[in-house]
Amino acid sequence: MATQKRKRLGDILVESGMITYDQLMAALKEQKVTGARLGDQLVQMEVVTEQQIIEVLEYQLGIPHINLYKQKIDPKIIGIINEELARRYQLLPIERIGERLTVAMVDPLDIFALDDLRLSTGFHIQPAIAKKEEIRLAINRYYGMQKSIDQMVDNMAVKEDESAMSDLQQSDDSPVAKMVNQLIYQATEEGASDIHIDGLESETVIRFRVDGVLRQERTLPKSMHNVLVSRIKILADLNIAEKRLPQDGRFKVDLEIRKIDLRVSILPTVFGEKVVLRLLDTENVSLGIKRLGFSTANEQKFRKMLNSAYGIILVTGPTGSGKSTTLYSALSKLNSEDVNIITVEDPVEYQLKGINQVQVNANIGLTFASGLRSILRQDPDIIMIGEIRDTETAEIALRSALTGHLVLSTLHTNDAISAINRLMDMGIEPFLVSSALSGIVAQRLVRRVCSSCADRYVPTKEERQVFESVGMTVSNLVKGKGCANCNSTGYKGRLAIHEIVVMDDTLREYITRKSSYQTYRAYVEEKDFISMQHDGLMKAAQGITTLEEVFRVTVE
Repeated sequence: MATQKRKRLGDILVESGMITYDQLMAALKEQKVTGARLGDQLVQMEVVTEQQIIEVLEYQLGIPHINLYKQKIDPKIIGIINEELARRYQLLPIERIGERLTVAMVDPLDIFALDDLRLSTGFHIQPAIAKKEEIRLAINRYYGMQKSIDQMVDNMAVKEDESAMSDLQQSDDSPVAKMVNQLIYQATEEGASDIHIDGLESETVIRFRVDGVLRQERTLPKSMHNVLVSRIKILADLNIAEKRLPQDGRFKVDLEIRKIDLRVSILPTVFGEKVVLRLLDTENVSLGIKRLGFSTANEQKFRKMLNSAYGIILVTGPTGSGKSTTLYSALSKLNSEDVNIITVEDPVEYQLKGINQVQVNANIGLTFASGLRSILRQDPDIIMIGEIRDTETAEIALRSALTGHLVLSTLHTNDAISAINRLMDMGIEPFLVSSALSGIVAQRLVRRVCSSCADRYVPTKEERQVFESVGMTVSNLVKGKGCANCNSTGYKGRLAIHEIVVMDDTLREYITRKSSYQTYRAYVEEKDFISMQHDGLMKAAQGITTLEEVFRVTVE
């Protein structure tokens, strides 16, 4: 077996029929110019894919394939191989059993790398194969972070007094500062929207929310928790000494690639303060109605509402359902030199050129309601209110909509129709709701099928019945198989599914009579109303998302 593993990659690929001898010769010739590994060269020339190389080595030589996104790695074994060696040969230690060390490698046939590893570690090396991008991300994740963790532990052991610890937290060159920057950089690289830092009884857990789903990234010693939280408080200009009350703040980080705006929320828990960092990539935000994922019918309805001279448009849904992006996209469409647009928000998430944005500050009495009153004295044409949270704000917003202003805002309700009753439950008179309301958009975010590993399949009888229940027929559906591009989840990115209710005279009459939810719902369903679930099913039929995702966000 040992002599078989000494075979060269090119010979193995030719013998397996994956490539021809002429293709190998062409790749070797090109390799002399580029200096790339043969496998990389063949992939670059589109002769084979990285996955095909992995499958051949796994089948022909029995070299196991490791998925580093799913592999649990003990951070203690990372130090067995130094970072310089790991980066030079593109490899990572993943498991140690006695004197045997399993190492994930881009090129498990690299004799020089295997010999170097045996000499430097003293272990018997068991090679495994992993994808290049997975290894690159894992090296950045484990080595950079582990170095900072080790330095933090050393610093904390030496600096026991409070003033020395304060210096450790304040300095931008300290291990804890580097670690926070690495966390943010890594989260940005992986497309995370949030970083969760949870203090548990015996450890601290770091989790990332990627495409709406939380996943555990790594664990840290419990002793590091307070130092880490204090560093984040310093960055967000919060009170380090206050550990009994929730605190909110924000700060910016200038990464090599771009600037990231972070919102900070700190909550006291039994085992220490929990921190959530919301990442706002202000430079890469994609605004525009076309990018919101509306169906053709829903986009026409939404544009019609935005063309109204006055009235209030509500966007509803739970936290994290993309309401702010929809509002900002609407504002960017409405923004022009001949209109005065003013917003009152908490917080201002994205700064839009040419729009006057006001930040709520309850500590000095600047609330949504007081801010809205001041805005009305500024001769606005269009007003955006970040959220209607109370009766006072709701009443001012609706009355503003009646006096010639176009008002946009958000509300927390499960569906579009529920927004009508929610306003009346807040104490707003039915005649005011019916007169001021132009329309309601309800939305949720679903994960997109990864385009790199999308695979068509024949739906089951149960799946076909789901589509038939809304008058749709499907012959095939799409699912992601899982690849390096999507962290083996089968999903990459998100899009919104919507339902839209546009007001008309009949619906206004029902509202004035204070009719029931069922009456409103029955009426809109007689018209051209498309429910959120139906909209999701249409997108699943198009292969953009999956049935599971639609049910995950629409079935109670």
